Amino acid sequence: MKSNCDTCLYFSYDEVYDEYYCQVNLDEDEMERFLRDENSECPYYRLENEYKTVQKQI
Repeated sequence: MKSNCDTCLYFSYDEVYDEYYCQVNLDEDEMERFLRDENSECPYYRLENEYKTVQKQI
Protein backbone atom coordinates (compact mmCIF):
# COMPACT_ATOMS: atom_id res chain seq x y z
CA MET A 1 0.00 0.00 0.00
CA LYS A 2 1.18 3.49 -0.74
CA SER A 3 -0.35 5.24 2.25
CA ASN A 4 1.90 6.93 4.76
CA CYS A 5 1.72 4.59 7.73
CA ASP A 6 3.93 6.85 9.86
CA THR A 7 1.02 9.25 10.39
CA CYS A 8 -1.67 6.61 10.79
CA LEU A 9 -3.56 6.21 14.06
CA TYR A 10 -3.24 2.40 13.85
CA PHE A 11 0.55 2.31 13.33
CA SER A 12 2.27 1.31 16.59
CA TYR A 13 5.65 0.26 17.86
CA ASP A 14 6.19 -3.10 19.55
CA GLU A 15 9.11 -2.93 21.99
CA VAL A 16 9.33 -6.71 22.37
CA TYR A 17 9.87 -7.34 18.64
CA ASP A 18 11.48 -3.93 18.02
CA GLU A 19 9.29 -3.20 15.00
CA TYR A 20 6.26 -1.24 13.86
CA TYR A 21 2.98 -2.89 13.00
CA CYS A 22 -0.60 -2.09 12.01
CA GLN A 23 -3.22 -2.51 14.75
CA VAL A 24 -6.23 -2.82 12.46
CA ASN A 25 -8.08 -5.95 13.55
CA LEU A 26 -9.40 -7.71 10.44
CA ASP A 27 -11.25 -10.97 10.20
CA GLU A 28 -10.30 -13.51 7.53
CA ASP A 29 -12.62 -12.13 4.84
CA GLU A 30 -11.59 -8.54 5.45
CA MET A 31 -7.92 -9.48 5.31
CA GLU A 32 -8.39 -11.22 1.98
CA ARG A 33 -10.18 -8.17 0.54
CA PHE A 34 -7.47 -5.92 1.91
CA LEU A 35 -4.66 -7.98 0.38
CA ARG A 36 -6.42 -8.30 -2.99
CA ASP A 37 -7.37 -4.64 -3.15
CA GLU A 38 -5.78 -2.88 -6.10
CA ASN A 39 -6.26 0.61 -4.69
CA SER A 40 -3.12 2.58 -4.07
CA GLU A 41 -4.27 3.79 -0.65
CA CYS A 42 -5.09 1.92 2.53
CA PRO A 43 -8.86 1.97 3.22
CA TYR A 44 -8.23 1.85 6.99
CA TYR A 45 -5.90 4.84 7.17
CA ARG A 46 -6.83 7.44 9.81
CA LEU A 47 -4.72 10.49 10.45
CA GLU A 48 -3.33 10.59 13.96
CA ASN A 49 -4.23 14.08 15.10
CA GLU A 50 -2.75 14.85 18.51
CA TYR A 51 -4.20 18.35 18.56
CA LYS A 52 -7.73 17.04 18.16
CA THR A 53 -7.25 14.74 21.15
CA VAL A 54 -5.96 17.62 23.28
CA GLN A 55 -8.96 19.78 22.33
CA LYS A 56 -11.31 17.17 23.79
CA GLN A 57 -9.42 17.20 27.09
CA ILE A 58 -9.82 20.93 27.60
